Amino acid sequence: MEHSIEIDDQIPLVPQTYEFQTYQDELQIEGGRKVDPLFENLFNSRVKPISIFKVNVGLRESNPDAYTPKMVSIGPYHNGKPQFRPMQKNKLLYLRRFLRRKERIDVDSCIKGLEEEARNCYDDIEDLSIGSREFCEMLLLDGCFVVEFIRERFEIGPRQEDEIIKSDIGCIYNQILRDLMLLENQLPFFVLNKLHEKTKQDDELPLAIQAVISFTFFVDLEKLINQRKYEPLKKIASNAGDIKHLLHAVHILSCHGNPTKTSKDDTTWSKAMPNATELSEAGVRFSNHTNSNNNLFDIKFEDGLMTIPCFKVADETESFLRNLIAYEQLSLEVQPKYFSDFAVFMDHLIDSDKDVNLLRQKGIIKRRMGENKDVSSLFNKIGNGVTMYSTFYYDNECLKASQHCQKRFNRLMANLLRNYFSSPWVGASTVAAIILLILTTIQTILAFTGSIK
Repeated sequence: MEHSIEIDDQIPLVPQTYEFQTYQDELQIEGGRKVDPLFENLFNSRVKPISIFKVNVGLRESNPDAYTPKMVSIGPYHNGKPQFRPMQKNKLLYLRRFLRRKERIDVDSCIKGLEEEARNCYDDIEDLSIGSREFCEMLLLDGCFVVEFIRERFEIGPRQEDEIIKSDIGCIYNQILRDLMLLENQLPFFVLNKLHEKTKQDDELPLAIQAVISFTFFVDLEKLINQRKYEPLKKIASNAGDIKHLLHAVHILSCHGNPTKTSKDDTTWSKAMPNATELSEAGVRFSNHTNSNNNLFDIKFEDGLMTIPCFKVADETESFLRNLIAYEQLSLEVQPKYFSDFAVFMDHLIDSDKDVNLLRQKGIIKRRMGENKDVSSLFNKIGNGVTMYSTFYYDNECLKASQHCQKRFNRLMANLLRNYFSSPWVGASTVAAIILLILTTIQTILAFTGSIK
């Protein structure tokens, strides 16, 4: 006979004489295997192709605001929060403009059959408890907002149309651009693309090209666009089915055409690379690329010269870099992880405002925000929670720079140049002093030999 213990005559605990055979009887037979009811859903589930992630604590904790929208919510993660209600009116205005682009457009057909595939793109969306109708309405409203906002930015449509969100109100406009580049604030690109195709004009560029160009100046990619004459954009547009979301499209363009590692030294870099000031004291020279074909990631170290492409650091830089890094860190498909490795490299290179000042003097960093210490703080924190793999992109550069600093002769020559030839005047004084010393020595020797005779 089974017995159970009760507390307050209400909460029965597990029967003490629970037999193993009883547990076996509760197993279900499926495909010849016994399955515990507790794990039945686990056996029936499949791995979802997640591409829009929630940023984990390790990456988020050093600056949570960098991953959080300020003006507009897109997708389910931040949907319905009170601070985004003022933007709902604008979303409805963009929806009305979208529906007016073609007569007799069927609203239901715009997102028909997309719900399940779209849900599978998100991480732990079950916890948000968003019903089917609410989810589809969100896809339509947010999707039309994004498509029409990009069109407005790209000036598609009749010129007599007034801007719904005025581009001359910079603070609002830039915050929306920033929010659309957040990893947690994305819609699957196939949703956006279908909405775009439903109302596309005959001479209209593909949405992928419009989107990337719309964000060009915001994320400082205009040099990249101009030097490559839209070729990477055409490639992106031809493979629109491979684009996960807007942030991924910008990532593709940013990393397109990067130099690949063709060889690797037998020795692997394992120690911390000296910072920019220490490298300079060891005789390392710094230079920015003069070749317009070089991009952000083309960093080289050869014969004591560290060459780093010039880049701008502005208020939006941290959020943009952090979200690209988060996407790389959370996605198994992205290789190499260019932005992650760039952040780790810059974290080693910059320890203080002195390092930032040195890189600014060499034309490598263009500061458009705060002070040198703010730039230093940005790069010291941006690498927090970032995993560095054995495929670290700058392994060879860090190894060669560290080896250069370990050579005593390089330090000796660097100290000599820094202390006695730091400027033309100091160098001239040093040369004059050496000549005077040599002449004095010769005079002393002649006087000594003459007295002996």
